[in-house]
Amino acid sequence: MAVRRSYTAIVERNVLWQGDFASEPYEAAWASEAIFFVRALDLSPDFEGGLASVQISADGIYWADEGTTFELPRKTDAVTFCKVTHFGGFLRLQGHIAPGDSIKVLVSLALKE
Repeated sequence: MAVRRSYTAIVERNVLWQGDFASEPYEAAWASEAIFFVRALDLSPDFEGGLASVQISADGIYWADEGTTFELPRKTDAVTFCKVTHFGGFLRLQGHIAPGDSIKVLVSLALKE
């Protein structure tokens, strides 16, 4: 039995998301499965939440919605996540937060062969 290759990348660190946002893209063509973890480091007062969705790309420039959507954390140090399989060469998160709201995040991408 072979040990599966895995790697965890920090995609965003101490980044403030407001309005429309997109994470940095990450090349993950070698992996067969991925999990995005989003941890709230800080939230604006009365943060009402928001949604993030996964996007895929063959080249890291042009993006298509993958179909997976999940809620952002609603309190400091809370973590939300989503699982993805059958993706192209690059992955990223994108979404929208209501006007006046903001969230500072740490986004990790755990990849496994």
